[in-house]
Amino acid sequence: MHDYTDLVGKKVLVVGLAKTGVALSKFLVSRGAEVTVSDHKSKAELMNSLEDMEGVNVKYELGGHTPRTFLAQDLIVLSPGISPNLKLFDYARSQGVKVTGEFEFASSYLDEPVVAITGTNGKTTTCDLLVKMLVESGKKVWVGGNFGEPLSSYLMSGEKADVIVAEVSSFQLEHCERFTPTNVIFTNLAENHMDRYKTMEEYVNAKRRIFFNTHQGTTSILNADDNAVVELARDPSVQRGRIFYFSRKPSLEPQIMNIGGAVVIKNRVHVRTGPEIEYFDLSQVRVKGSHTQENMMAAILGAREHGATHEAIQKVIDTYTGLPHRLEYVRRVGGVEFFNDSKATNVHAVIRSLSAFDDNVILIMGGKDTNLNYIALQEIIRRKVKNLILVGEAKERINRDIGDYSETFLIGTFEEAILIAYQKSRIGDTVLLAPGCSSFDIFDSYVERGNYYKELVNRFK
Repeated sequence: MHDYTDLVGKKVLVVGLAKTGVALSKFLVSRGAEVTVSDHKSKAELMNSLEDMEGVNVKYELGGHTPRTFLAQDLIVLSPGISPNLKLFDYARSQGVKVTGEFEFASSYLDEPVVAITGTNGKTTTCDLLVKMLVESGKKVWVGGNFGEPLSSYLMSGEKADVIVAEVSSFQLEHCERFTPTNVIFTNLAENHMDRYKTMEEYVNAKRRIFFNTHQGTTSILNADDNAVVELARDPSVQRGRIFYFSRKPSLEPQIMNIGGAVVIKNRVHVRTGPEIEYFDLSQVRVKGSHTQENMMAAILGAREHGATHEAIQKVIDTYTGLPHRLEYVRRVGGVEFFNDSKATNVHAVIRSLSAFDDNVILIMGGKDTNLNYIALQEIIRRKVKNLILVGEAKERINRDIGDYSETFLIGTFEEAILIAYQKSRIGDTVLLAPGCSSFDIFDSYVERGNYYKELVNRFK
């Protein structure tokens, strides 16, 4: 157990006062640090966060950042949404000030085993499944990181979990130098966040940092069906520990069962994490999409690594209904089914979403333009999408890449887009919100977008 004496009297600058910044500031103050919070937003824009900080003894620099404040610190800790590549941070580093991220900082105080889950898509569902399997087995689990609470909240709580399950985004991994997870789960890897990264290589390199400190005691759980993940597995840092692969390809069963991992064969998962092969039935799975099988295999392997029982794992498989905004069934209206996949914020996620349906899909896409390339959607749009409804900042870019592969409509508002999708639908059609974009041009989050979509759909008679 850490005594945190290294923080007493330490001058720490917290950059960004969203959920993570609030949790981090409270933790630091509670351990005797002298905390300053800096945010480019104004006091009025940060009113909710400032209310959460009432009574916490910190100094504030709001409405912008100044070099003098940054240079007066012993340590600068960034929230995940803050890019570490700003010139001001480079200047602070050049003057000898340590700059790191909240996840890296907080993880350095952890003694508990950590399962770190990353990838482009499927992280949160895999995380949720794993937690449920462990809890059902009687384990005390704390879940956080990119999903749930910031790691700083765990440190503040004084809890002692049997295992920590952490969803880790590329933004959080950018700072990781000493973070040492017990297990790494890597779901898949595809183009994402091209508004933050100049190239795909930059994005991949950020993800690769999760393997920096693997060792002989580390088990990495990797998607054998994703070529980019398999390529990562060839890195010497990954090879330092044990590797379990999971796959939906029955042809890989002999190879994977020889070294350990999981394979789906005819609605049954074959799993080996020790001497014996065990089996889990998928016939009762309620969540749409073949990618659900991938998430379940990854979670099963992680759960067995930490002592989850066969019975508990099977119970979770049979009863799991999924998370909101991830291929979530909304309702049936006049023979038309509506699904909400607001969390599908990149091209790979849209492909996975469309793969859950046969044809006659009316697809609603669009949102913030993050410089993604949508050409990879052309073939699946041609085969499955009856009408393509585009809205938001990125609609012109999406239209240029895939607008010729379906009857396409460029719409002015989100409300009009939902209405036109309904008007174009016929009995047997599926209306699917899978935006392929982040929500920040119109909404504050994918959750707000998904909830508003459900609200609009529920108004239809």
